[in-house]
Amino acid sequence: MEAAVLSKKTPARNGNIQLRIGEWEIQHLRPAMTDGEFEEFCQKNPELRIEQDKHGNIIIMSPVSYDSGNHESEVSADLVFWNRKHKLGKTFSPSTMFILPDGEKRMPDAAWVPMEKHLKLAPWERKKFAHVVPDFIVEVRSPSDNIKDLKEKISTIWMVNGVRLAWLIDPIDEISFIFRPGHEPEEVKGLDKTLSGEPVLPGFVFDLSILKD
Repeated sequence: MEAAVLSKKTPARNGNIQLRIGEWEIQHLRPAMTDGEFEEFCQKNPELRIEQDKHGNIIIMSPVSYDSGNHESEVSADLVFWNRKHKLGKTFSPSTMFILPDGEKRMPDAAWVPMEKHLKLAPWERKKFAHVVPDFIVEVRSPSDNIKDLKEKISTIWMVNGVRLAWLIDPIDEISFIFRPGHEPEEVKGLDKTLSGEPVLPGFVFDLSILKD
């Protein structure tokens, strides 16, 4: 799921915080929020799904369609069932905020953190937006998403910050992209294929045919 409206051509810099919704733009000449201020801002606006880029720009996430919500849940369900069986880490919902090393604050459609990373977080850290990079993330394209923007988001945000495996699943054009560090995205055409989590998620396979209408 991608943000609907943040302009990438004019990112806010030098403390100019920018919020864009459609054709409307709001700017505040003030320093970017601290992690604590951002978390408080999110808590005071629970009706919104909010992200923040490394420049301090606030990004309002658009809701997804009926079909897209189903697609996200199917991927998450298989990931959860695999993890319950193997107990190798922790899985996370699309509402989970991850604070990445470069300052990006993002929520993938599904995520998995290995147990060794999870255990390094203190109990108090787990009750806040955690500074941790998932080893595996999934983004599922919805009708409002631009596939080029989603590919760029995975390459320049998730992979750059240390994700080991990422899937971009596009049920609309029936194509998926597999991202691995140091490699060009691998294309998987058609919803009659499967995606493998090897070697990051041993034994995890997702059957794309479940996303067919």
